[in-house]
Amino acid sequence: MIIQKGRLDGARWVPSPNFGPRPQADDISLLVVHNISLPPGQFGTGCVQRFFCNELDSSEHPYFEEIAGLQVSSHLLIERNGDIFQFVNFDDRAWHAGLSEFAGRTNCNDYSIGIELEGTDTEAYTDAQYLALAQVTGALITYYPQMTTDRITGHEHIAPGRKTDPGPAFDWDRYHAMLKSELSGSNI
Repeated sequence: MIIQKGRLDGARWVPSPNFGPRPQADDISLLVVHNISLPPGQFGTGCVQRFFCNELDSSEHPYFEEIAGLQVSSHLLIERNGDIFQFVNFDDRAWHAGLSEFAGRTNCNDYSIGIELEGTDTEAYTDAQYLALAQVTGALITYYPQMTTDRITGHEHIAPGRKTDPGPAFDWDRYHAMLKSELSGSNI
Protein backbone atom coordinates (compact mmCIF):
# COMPACT_ATOMS: atom_id res chain seq x y z
CA MET A 1 0.00 0.00 0.00
CA ILE A 2 1.15 3.49 -0.83
CA ILE A 3 0.32 6.86 0.72
CA GLN A 4 0.52 9.94 -1.48
CA LYS A 5 -0.20 13.44 -0.18
CA GLY A 6 -2.02 12.06 2.86
CA ARG A 7 -4.25 9.70 0.91
CA LEU A 8 -4.10 5.90 0.86
CA ASP A 9 -4.03 4.51 -2.68
CA GLY A 10 -6.78 1.94 -3.08
CA ALA A 11 -8.98 3.30 -0.31
CA ARG A 12 -12.41 4.53 -1.29
CA TRP A 13 -12.46 8.29 -0.65
CA VAL A 14 -15.59 9.41 1.23
CA PRO A 15 -14.75 12.92 2.48
CA SER A 16 -16.08 13.85 5.91
CA PRO A 17 -16.71 17.46 6.90
CA ASN A 18 -15.60 16.54 10.44
CA PHE A 19 -11.92 17.44 10.48
CA GLY A 20 -9.60 20.37 10.95
CA PRO A 21 -5.97 21.37 10.69
CA ARG A 22 -3.39 19.84 12.99
CA PRO A 23 -1.76 22.29 15.42
CA GLN A 24 1.63 21.10 14.11
CA ALA A 25 1.44 19.78 10.56
CA ASP A 26 4.54 17.60 10.88
CA ASP A 27 3.50 16.02 14.21
CA ILE A 28 1.90 12.71 13.22
CA SER A 29 3.25 10.12 15.61
CA LEU A 30 0.45 7.90 16.99
CA LEU A 31 -1.93 5.30 15.56
CA VAL A 32 -5.20 4.66 17.40
CA VAL A 33 -7.20 1.50 16.66
CA HIS A 34 -10.97 1.67 17.22
CA ASN A 35 -14.07 -0.34 16.41
CA ILE A 36 -17.52 0.71 15.29
CA SER A 37 -20.68 -0.87 13.98
CA LEU A 38 -23.97 0.84 13.20
CA PRO A 39 -26.47 -0.15 14.32
CA PRO A 40 -24.43 -1.75 17.12
CA GLY A 41 -23.46 -5.30 16.19
CA GLN A 42 -24.63 -4.99 12.58
CA PHE A 43 -22.14 -4.97 9.72
CA GLY A 44 -22.12 -3.89 6.09
CA THR A 45 -24.96 -1.40 6.51
CA GLY A 46 -23.19 1.68 5.14
CA CYS A 47 -24.34 3.53 8.26
CA VAL A 48 -20.79 4.16 9.52
CA GLN A 49 -19.96 5.98 6.31
CA ARG A 50 -23.10 8.11 6.59
CA PHE A 51 -22.41 8.78 10.30
CA PHE A 52 -18.91 10.11 9.59
CA CYS A 53 -20.35 12.35 6.86
CA ASN A 54 -23.21 13.71 9.02
CA GLU A 55 -25.75 11.98 6.76
CA LEU A 56 -27.17 9.38 9.17
CA ASP A 57 -30.97 9.48 9.44
CA SER A 58 -31.75 9.32 13.17
CA SER A 59 -35.18 7.82 12.46
CA GLU A 60 -33.65 4.66 10.91
CA HIS A 61 -32.86 3.02 14.27
CA PRO A 62 -33.47 3.88 17.95
CA TYR A 63 -29.71 3.97 18.64
CA PHE A 64 -29.24 6.61 15.95
CA GLU A 65 -31.38 9.00 18.00
CA GLU A 66 -28.78 8.71 20.81
CA ILE A 67 -25.92 9.73 18.51
CA ALA A 68 -27.82 12.31 16.45
CA GLY A 69 -25.92 15.56 16.27
CA LEU A 70 -22.52 14.04 17.03
CA GLN A 71 -19.85 15.14 14.62
CA VAL A 72 -17.09 12.56 14.53
CA SER A 73 -14.79 11.03 11.98
CA SER A 74 -11.87 8.72 11.55
CA HIS A 75 -9.16 8.66 8.96
CA LEU A 76 -10.01 5.12 7.86
CA LEU A 77 -12.65 2.42 8.23
CA ILE A 78 -11.73 -1.19 7.48
CA GLU A 79 -14.85 -3.24 6.82
CA ARG A 80 -15.22 -6.94 7.68
CA ASN A 81 -14.22 -7.96 4.13
CA GLY A 82 -11.07 -5.79 4.23
CA ASP A 83 -12.43 -2.94 2.11
CA ILE A 84 -10.96 0.38 3.19
CA PHE A 85 -12.69 3.76 3.26
CA GLN A 86 -10.84 7.03 3.88
CA PHE A 87 -12.76 9.97 5.35
CA VAL A 88 -10.03 12.43 6.30
CA ASN A 89 -6.64 13.11 4.77
CA PHE A 90 -3.95 11.74 7.10
CA ASP A 91 -2.33 15.18 7.18
CA ASP A 92 -5.51 16.62 8.72
CA ARG A 93 -6.93 16.19 12.22
CA ALA A 94 -9.84 13.73 12.34
CA TRP A 95 -12.24 13.74 15.30
CA HIS A 96 -11.87 10.17 16.59
CA ALA A 97 -10.16 10.14 19.99
CA GLY A 98 -12.04 12.72 22.04
CA LEU A 99 -10.76 13.35 25.56
CA SER A 100 -7.56 11.29 25.49
CA GLU A 101 -3.96 10.95 26.62
CA PHE A 102 -0.97 8.92 25.43
CA ALA A 103 2.38 8.82 27.28
CA GLY A 104 1.45 11.92 29.28
CA ARG A 105 0.38 13.94 26.26
CA THR A 106 -3.27 14.95 25.90
CA ASN A 107 -5.46 15.68 22.85
CA CYS A 108 -4.47 12.63 20.82
CA ASN A 109 -6.45 13.86 17.80
CA ASP A 110 -3.77 16.53 17.33
CA TYR A 111 -1.01 14.02 16.54
CA SER A 112 -2.70 10.70 15.75
CA ILE A 113 -4.28 8.79 12.93
CA GLY A 114 -7.48 6.91 13.75
CA ILE A 115 -8.45 3.62 12.13
CA GLU A 116 -11.88 2.12 12.78
CA LEU A 117 -12.40 -1.61 12.37
CA GLU A 118 -15.97 -2.60 11.61
CA GLY A 119 -16.75 -4.69 14.65
CA THR A 120 -17.56 -4.89 18.32
CA ASP A 121 -15.50 -5.32 21.47
CA THR A 122 -16.50 -8.98 21.77
CA GLU A 123 -16.83 -10.37 18.23
CA ALA A 124 -13.68 -11.68 16.54
CA TYR A 125 -12.26 -9.49 13.81
CA THR A 126 -11.76 -11.06 10.38
CA ASP A 127 -8.59 -12.26 8.71
CA ALA A 128 -9.17 -9.65 5.99
CA GLN A 129 -9.27 -6.88 8.61
CA TYR A 130 -6.02 -7.96 10.28
CA LEU A 131 -4.31 -8.19 6.90
CA ALA A 132 -5.55 -4.77 5.77
CA LEU A 133 -4.69 -3.19 9.14
CA ALA A 134 -1.14 -4.60 9.08
CA GLN A 135 -0.62 -3.41 5.50
CA VAL A 136 -2.01 0.07 6.19
CA THR A 137 0.06 0.36 9.37
CA GLY A 138 3.20 -0.59 7.46
CA ALA A 139 2.47 2.13 4.91
CA LEU A 140 1.79 4.69 7.67
CA ILE A 141 5.03 3.89 9.51
CA THR A 142 6.95 4.23 6.25
CA TYR A 143 5.28 7.54 5.34
CA TYR A 144 5.27 9.10 8.83
CA PRO A 145 8.66 8.34 10.43
CA GLN A 146 7.63 9.59 13.91
CA MET A 147 5.03 6.80 14.03
CA THR A 148 6.67 3.62 15.32
CA THR A 149 5.45 0.22 16.43
CA ASP A 150 5.53 1.32 20.07
CA ARG A 151 3.23 4.25 19.23
CA ILE A 152 0.22 2.12 18.30
CA THR A 153 -2.60 1.92 20.80
CA GLY A 154 -6.27 1.23 21.24
CA HIS A 155 -8.95 3.78 22.01
CA GLU A 156 -9.48 1.95 25.31
CA HIS A 157 -5.86 2.73 26.29
CA ILE A 158 -5.97 6.47 25.60
CA ALA A 159 -9.44 6.98 27.10
CA PRO A 160 -9.68 4.36 29.88
CA GLY A 161 -13.00 4.22 31.67
CA ARG A 162 -14.61 6.15 28.82
CA LYS A 163 -13.92 3.87 25.85
CA THR A 164 -13.55 0.08 25.52
CA ASP A 165 -12.58 -0.44 21.88
CA PRO A 166 -11.17 -2.28 20.08
CA GLY A 167 -11.90 -4.52 23.06
CA PRO A 168 -11.00 -8.03 24.17
CA ALA A 169 -11.86 -9.49 20.75
CA PHE A 170 -8.90 -7.68 19.19
CA ASP A 171 -5.81 -9.90 19.09
CA TRP A 172 -2.92 -7.50 19.67
CA ASP A 173 -0.31 -10.29 19.45
CA ARG A 174 -1.62 -11.42 16.07
CA TYR A 175 -1.69 -7.85 14.77
CA HIS A 176 1.86 -7.12 15.97
CA ALA A 177 3.17 -10.36 14.43
CA MET A 178 1.53 -9.51 11.11
CA LEU A 179 2.87 -5.97 11.28
CA LYS A 180 6.39 -7.23 12.01
CA SER A 181 6.13 -9.47 8.96
CA GLU A 182 4.81 -6.58 6.86
CA LEU A 183 7.63 -4.28 7.92
CA SER A 184 10.28 -6.93 7.26
CA GLY A 185 8.93 -7.45 3.76
CA SER A 186 7.87 -11.04 4.41
CA ASN A 187 4.64 -12.51 3.17
CA ILE A 188 1.95 -12.28 5.83
